[in-house]
Amino acid sequence: MPYMPPFAPPANYTNAAEALDRVRTIYDEGLAHLRDAMLRFVAGESLPGRMRACYPFVRVHTHTVSRQTVPANAGLSYGFVAGPGRYETTLTRPDLFSRYYAEQFRLLLENHQIELEVGTSSQPIPIHFSFAENDHIEGTMSADRRALMRDVFDLPDLHAMDDGIANGTHEARPGEMQPLALFTAARVDYSLHRLRHYTGTAPEWFQNFVLFTNYQFYIDEFVRLGHEAMMDENSEYIAFIEPGNVVTRRRGLPPGKAGFFSTLLDGSQGTPPPRLPQMPAYHLVREDHSGITMVNIGVGPANAKTITDHIAVLRPHAWMMLGHCAGLRPSQQLGDYVLAHAYVREDHVLDEELPLWVPIPALSEIQLALEKAVADVTGFQGPELKTIMRTGTVASTDNRNWELLPNNTPQRRFSQSRAVALDMESATIAANGFRFRVPYGTLLCVSDKPLHGEIKLPGMANHFYRERVEQHLRIGMAAIDILRSEGSSRLHSRKLRSFAEVAFQ
Repeated sequence: MPYMPPFAPPANYTNAAEALDRVRTIYDEGLAHLRDAMLRFVAGESLPGRMRACYPFVRVHTHTVSRQTVPANAGLSYGFVAGPGRYETTLTRPDLFSRYYAEQFRLLLENHQIELEVGTSSQPIPIHFSFAENDHIEGTMSADRRALMRDVFDLPDLHAMDDGIANGTHEARPGEMQPLALFTAARVDYSLHRLRHYTGTAPEWFQNFVLFTNYQFYIDEFVRLGHEAMMDENSEYIAFIEPGNVVTRRRGLPPGKAGFFSTLLDGSQGTPPPRLPQMPAYHLVREDHSGITMVNIGVGPANAKTITDHIAVLRPHAWMMLGHCAGLRPSQQLGDYVLAHAYVREDHVLDEELPLWVPIPALSEIQLALEKAVADVTGFQGPELKTIMRTGTVASTDNRNWELLPNNTPQRRFSQSRAVALDMESATIAANGFRFRVPYGTLLCVSDKPLHGEIKLPGMANHFYRERVEQHLRIGMAAIDILRSEGSSRLHSRKLRSFAEVAFQ
């Protein structure tokens, strides 16, 4: 028999804030129950049985296909259910997702004129997901004691956190609720823990606009610009965060004046890690979460898939790839830019989740922002812009030495596809953006031309990096400024939504 917190009966709400308060209460009581039990278990106490707490849920029930959509919501591609029925999702970390949940609740109430039902679900919270950021109490236990955890606590259940909803393969059983969100609470918690591991920073610091790169040079420049911004008392950014949750506050920022981030900024300043994590993340923080996160994903599609699998649960407004590529056309010069408007997917890491016959469309909002940013930063306009930037198909491969394959087979395919550039990450990032309904874009810089005998040589490469990295990064940041000023509601395109889509953004 499981020992659980006092039962909280489901309750109905017509106010988003009140519904969120109920979610917070259920979740906090559940975590307090698990943490207390875990402390007792680590101390050697014999517990009376299985200690369990379950995630809160939110549920809606509609009887009609019609919606009472207010004009302000008419252009949104989310915020409503597909038709009559019962819809539900489990929820986690209301402290982290408070703004997001409040917005989704508000839209459901406004669009359907219904009540939100909030209660305790039957999905257990795995004990690993109840630990606080710096809790490592399980490390003090012996191996035998750790083995007993399975008898006393619920451990992560992979069946409760697969991506069937996002992949479009989920089919509700007769009588089962339809999904209300792409991710269950357990799937979200799993990714939050993975993000800490891979990036060396807490999920709380991640911003709604994300830049990915495949070269440390870009990170070095981002760090420089981040610290430069922190010296400016009038900067729009309030903090710069580095791996180890190392915090640099904006000069002159008073304590307690950073909204959501006040407690984080006024607390621990973090500790630099002895070595960088696999995919280190850096965060240029704005009070409204609309700052910039930059992640060095390294080389290869596996890393690109891994990190986007996990960042997707944070529901960012957009992510973009800034990196180097091989130019495939004789007319291209080293340092030219490539704005991807199509992708050849030879990365293979998403073939099971997203079949190759699924097209990955270019998103006009991202394309226009990147093109305008290139023009603004470089000063090139109109026909001149075409002399330094080409729009075309980007091919991504999982074989770094593709040019060494016999019989010129890859070259022939790339030529048939009209590809103008090749890398190892961009198609993966775009495809996972499509899969997870996260707006995406790609702006690459030609760093070599292997088909034309122009390979990277040490001196040439160093000169190239110095000349182009700063400009390329400023273009990416300028594109984010443009997207932010236009409003996030324009970004979440209907092109990314399926026939019977979940209501949550």
